[in-house]
Formats: sequence, structure tokens, C-alpha cells
Amino acid sequence: MHNNTDNTSTYLDTSLSFEDRAKDLVSCMTLQEKISQMMHESPAIEHLGVPAYNWWNECLHGVARAGIATVFPQAIGMAASWDVELMYTVATAISDEARAKHHEALRHDDHGYYKGLTFWTPNINIFRDPRWGRGMETYGECPYLTGRMGVAFVKGLQGDDPKYLKLVATPKHYAVHSGPEGKRHTFDADVSRKDLYETYLSAFKDCVVEGKAMSVMGAYNRVYGEACNASKLLLQDILRDEWGFEGYVVSDCGAIQDIHQHHKITECTAESAALSVKNGCDLECGCVYASLTTAVERGLITEAEIDVAVTRLFDIRFKLGMFDPPEMVPYAQIPYEVSDCEVHHQLALKMARESIVLLKNAKTNDMDASSLLPLSKDLKSIAVIGPNADSREVAVGNYFGTPSKWVSALAGIRAAVSADTKVFYSEGCDIIGNTGEWNGGPRQFFTESLSAAQRAEAVIMCLGISARLEGEEGDAFNSDASGDRIRIDLPEIQMELLKAVCALGKPVVLVLFSGSALAINWASENVPAIIEAWYPGAEGGTAIADVIFGNYNPAGRLPVTFYKSLDDVPPFEDYNMTDRTYRYFKGEPLYPFGYGLSYTKFKYSHLSLNKTNLTTGESLELTADITNVGSTTGDEVVQLYLTDLESTVNTPIRKLVAFNRINLLPGETKQIEFTITSDQLSIYNNDGRQVLEPGRFTLTIGGSQGDKRSLNLGAVEALTAEFEVKGNYEL
Repeated sequence: MHNNTDNTSTYLDTSLSFEDRAKDLVSCMTLQEKISQMMHESPAIEHLGVPAYNWWNECLHGVARAGIATVFPQAIGMAASWDVELMYTVATAISDEARAKHHEALRHDDHGYYKGLTFWTPNINIFRDPRWGRGMETYGECPYLTGRMGVAFVKGLQGDDPKYLKLVATPKHYAVHSGPEGKRHTFDADVSRKDLYETYLSAFKDCVVEGKAMSVMGAYNRVYGEACNASKLLLQDILRDEWGFEGYVVSDCGAIQDIHQHHKITECTAESAALSVKNGCDLECGCVYASLTTAVERGLITEAEIDVAVTRLFDIRFKLGMFDPPEMVPYAQIPYEVSDCEVHHQLALKMARESIVLLKNAKTNDMDASSLLPLSKDLKSIAVIGPNADSREVAVGNYFGTPSKWVSALAGIRAAVSADTKVFYSEGCDIIGNTGEWNGGPRQFFTESLSAAQRAEAVIMCLGISARLEGEEGDAFNSDASGDRIRIDLPEIQMELLKAVCALGKPVVLVLFSGSALAINWASENVPAIIEAWYPGAEGGTAIADVIFGNYNPAGRLPVTFYKSLDDVPPFEDYNMTDRTYRYFKGEPLYPFGYGLSYTKFKYSHLSLNKTNLTTGESLELTADITNVGSTTGDEVVQLYLTDLESTVNTPIRKLVAFNRINLLPGETKQIEFTITSDQLSIYNNDGRQVLEPGRFTLTIGGSQGDKRSLNLGAVEALTAEFEVKGNYEL
């Protein structure tokens, strides 16, 4: 063992591979030193020149918890953009800021929390139930959309240098994890092998195989009785053996403790630690791995098995350039000034604009030939009413950074209208009516709101929910559900306010803020214009005003189904996909997945397939023309859905297999091209095997799912084509 840091040390030889250098460095450590590096707060090993490092960092929608940073829309909002290229650009900007912050922290010898290069994001769990509090952190309910957005985000974080990693992305929570939050430490997710592969693992596979994610975070729950952070099936058989994963696995925080304390799989910390490491969990967020010393003494695990995990961790640190001269690492040259720069603010504004979904835009009365939106900037007066109109909380969502400035909906509207327009404002009510009697009671500002609305030519209602009502266990105000939602409609006090304002007969625009679906049945029938703004980030208010006043033509699409009632949703703890999400839900949604309106109109034509009979292994080429037949420039999100008409097992009613967001001038036509692979035509059978069966298939292309649920809401009629596959084989 050579315990020195002179130039003869192999691990300092930059001409060698990172893996060889990592192995050499680990060989220089004592057992106790190795174990110390397997927990998120890893201390320095001074005699080896190993600095302290904290593995815990967050950047869900911007660098989080590390001071001033650009705050982009919440993840669910970015998913609503359906813009893969923009997602990559945003992730690249985030990784620029992360690198800049990291190196500035090192200059001040700061190795603390949230100053590192290993980021515990993206959250690519499937948002299968609207009650789940953390659904806002995800990219929605569709495995394909989640996979495309996830891969783009992973690649943008990790960079494209042939030698060094920019950051490490960590897709989470692996696997079969989407509530209930209150039971996540004890829950055993009961899921079929078919649903496991088809739904819950799909995006993880994409992010690992295609995105080359170098880290994966295990979930709190169990799957098939195995704790996810100690699951041979998940961590070894699937992740490493099937997918060829080459990175490291990190536990969710406190999840190793759960193995003995809540799951009751083991008897003590030493057993939990040994079981997790032996099955492939290399790093713990927590301190149970300190018991690995005892585990080795008891013969539960060998030092050689520990070496495997520690070598993986140092291989990553070498790939991040942590032991190389800064001049050798291109990402170390990113200047501190890039963080929170104006270019990134404009990027946040662009993403906020693209995330907004126009749910409804009707005529205000039978005599008016035009829809309510966009509003004129020259109205004499406008009333802005609601608890979310001037709320920083709804701008930033959760897992957020600190914006140096932020624009509320109220501020955005004030800046957008003419100097002669009077803008009245009233908070109206607390978001849940949680105002004490000493402060006038929950309806204290109803009169003020009605007075403002009476004096306005148009009213903009800013309602919805916030991270107080949905979020991670322990974070959300709604403690009765441990962060999950008990109900999916608007809080009663907000409904009272909305109905009272609408009763005045003024034109009303409803702006919703949420990280999940809202059952706004009354509003859908009675309010002429409705916008879903999600949690839109620091520039959200400007984006909202741009849409309302026509500076920007909205084109966001829902990444989740908006249900009419919880009666339409199976029990929360049921992980079977039957009757869940657009893929299997047979009912009538309030607004379907993929839905969103525009200020212009599009027409689809000349759908063509390069063949209508495929033999196994062949791909299918599809083309179609999309024309902007309206008078306004706008984006169209072209969506392609596949239906298997003759499957031998239960398959989705339809599944998204391709999409593209394109911009069209009035009168302009563009041809779209999609390739459908054998992998996309395949199914998973009840044993979890992927097979391609013979039979007939239908493709539907349009600006929505193309079914009656979308068409009834005003979506452009879609085109369909049928083809047949000959032969049968297993992929």
C-alpha cells in the first residue's frame, strides 16, 4: 500500500484510464476509509489527497438549495412543452450554473451540501394517480414522453465531452414508486411483470441505455418483497445485466434504515447495509453504511465486495475531473458569471411560455364572433384576483433555487397592458381559506374582489393549488395525506370566490397554478377561457401575460389526464395500470392527455406509410403534411399514437410512439417524418417478455390523441392509417 500523493502514485497519472486510477486509489485505503466514502457526506482522506465531498445535490428545474440560480418551470410544466430540444437546452444551462457554482465553492474551500457535481434528478416515475404529491416533479403519466424528456435532461446535465462528465444525472426513484407518500417506507408495490416493464421501467431503461445516466437512485418501497435499494432483481439482473448500467446506485435518504426498521427484511443496521451493498447499492444517503465495519467482522460481506462499490464511486469522481488539474477539464473553465445570467432568464421565459396549456377559449356571448383570448392590452380596466396572483410560492414549486428576481402573474399583467389601463388587484382569499377570524375570516377580501371585478372590463382569476397542498412527505402543508392530495378539485373557498365573480357577468379568464390535474368541472362549463400555467418558474408571470394578451400563441399539451372526479380513478395503492392514465382509462376525462388549444388552426393531410405489410424486424416510415390554416403564427405539437388491434394480451387503448413540436407561419405547410421501430410495435406479455406479435395496427396522427374526447373539446381532427405485421418473435 502506498499512502502518498507524489507523482509516482498511479491514481494521479492522468494518462491512465479512470477505472485503473480508481482501483489504485481504493487499494491505498483502509477498510474504514473505504466505508467512510460510501455515505453521502464523505470526509476527506488527507494523506491520500482525497477532498471531502457531499454527494447530495439537487437541480430538478434549476440548481436548487445552493443560493441564487435561474429557476425554470417545475418539471411537470417543462413536460407540458413537449419540446425535447428545449429540454436539452435547459438542462445544459442548469449544468453550466452547477459547474460554475461548484468551482466557485472550491475556491472558498466549501465542500458542503448542494455544492457538488452529482445531482439527484430527474424524477422519472410515472404519474399514475393525480393524488400523488410528488407528481409535479415528474414528466407526467406517459412512459414514452417521460423517456424522451428524461433522456434529453440527462444528456444536458452530463455533457458531451468525450472524456469528462459535466455532471452526474440520477434518474429516480427506481422503481415502481408513485405514492402513497405516507406509506412509502413500508409499501410493497404489487405489480405485474407486464406493467413493470411496460410502464414502470420504460423511462429508466431509456435514461440508462440511451441517455447513459451514470447514477440511479433507489426508491423507498419494496417490489416483489425486495427493498428497492437491496433488490437483486432491480439492481443486478435488470439494471446491470440487462441494461449494461456502468454507473453507481445511491439510496434515497433513509431508505437503508427502512429495510430493518419498517420493511422488517433484516434485523439490524449491519444486515441492511450488507444486503444493500451486495445487491448493488453503492452509496447511501444516510449513515447506516457505517455499520459495514460490523458487517465485515460478522462475515456478512467481504472487503472485496465493498471495494467494488467504492471503486465505482471513485471512477465517477475521476470522470468528473475532481483529481485532475482544472486546465485539463473543459467544464472547470465555465465562469461564475454564467449563473443566473440574462441569457438563462430568457431561456426560463421561453420554457414558461411553451409550458402553458390553453384548456378553453370560448366566445363570451352569442353575439361575439371571436373567442375571449387574447385580450386587448388597451382595455380601460382589468381586475386580477386570487391567492396565486402574486405568490412566489406558486412560481417556484418544490426542489427550487432562489431567483434573484421573479415575476408574478400580477406583475406580468401590469407590465403587459397599456399605461392607460387600470389594474385592480385583490388576493380574494387564502389558498385554502386558512385565515383566522382575528384577520376577518376566510371571506375577508370577497367584497374587495367583487368591487374590483365590477369596475373591470375583464377579470383574470389566478387560482389553483401550491406546494402547500401537494409535495413530498413532510414538505406539504396537507399533513393528513403526508403530501398527497385528498381531493383533486379546487379548494372550496376558491370555488366560492370564482362563482361569486362569475355571477357579475364579466368576461373571466381563469389561470390555474398546479403541479397536477385539477377537476375544474364547473369552471369548464361556465368560464370562457382557462389556462393551465403549472408552477411556471421565475419568469412565469411574463409568460402568462404574453399568452393572455397575444404576445405568444400557446401550444403546451397536457402530460397528464385531467379527470372529472376521483371516482374515475382506482384506489391509490393499486399499482395495476387497468383504468389508469390515457393508455388504459376507458372513461370520459375532463381534458385528455396530449390536449391543448392554440390561437390558430392546423390541418393534417397526405398521411403516407412506406409500407402496409411488415415482416418482423422491419421499421415503418410515416410522413404527413401539417398546414397552419389560421391567421396567426404558432407551434403545433404533432402526436403519433399506436393501437394494437389484435394483441393476445391486454394492451393500451393507444400509446404515444412519436411527437414533434414545430412552428408554422400562417399558410405554411411542413412535412413531418416519423420512424416506428420493431421495439415500439412490440408488447410485453404477462411474463414480462417483450415480443412482437403478428396482426393489424392503427396509427393516429394529429395535435391530440385523435379520439372523440379530444375532438369534442375542439382539437383538430386527426388522420389514421392501418398496417399489418407478419411473423412473431421475441425481442
